[in-house]
Amino acid sequence: MRSHLPFALLGLDSDNGSEFINETLLEYCQYQKITFTRSRPYHKNDQAHVEQKNWSVVRHLVGYDRFETTAEYNLLQDIYTDLSLYFNFFQPVLKLISKEVTEERTIKHYDTAATPYQRVLAAKKIPLEIKARLMNIYVQLNPVTLRNSIDQKVHQLCTFSR
Repeated sequence: MRSHLPFALLGLDSDNGSEFINETLLEYCQYQKITFTRSRPYHKNDQAHVEQKNWSVVRHLVGYDRFETTAEYNLLQDIYTDLSLYFNFFQPVLKLISKEVTEERTIKHYDTAATPYQRVLAAKKIPLEIKARLMNIYVQLNPVTLRNSIDQKVHQLCTFSR
């Protein structure tokens, strides 16, 4: 996973599940100097933003089926690779700037929609080498071709589970 990130991994934030909280991961994070944090026990909303993206991106596309074969695993990896490119380079998202709580309702203020790629390019702290590498990837992508590839692979995955 780290080799696919556009910049250095500084930290991991996990929930409290045993699949995340284990000695192997903790030792790896310590050895690699990665900050490891976890959500607070009994505060299920700590991971709300991550879980929201899990549904809106992954579950919305491939559903809740259980995929167990090597062929299904490999196909899911291909889907996730394309999906990552598609969402990070071509799907704009709104970022919450502030909330005003009044007696009657909550008013949310958002910034202008932008893709994660556009946000990285706009960030002043990101080195030019990383921005250039991302630009090189961007110019080679076609959103229509990428989406068609995702749809075709998802259809193929659905035929496995029948």
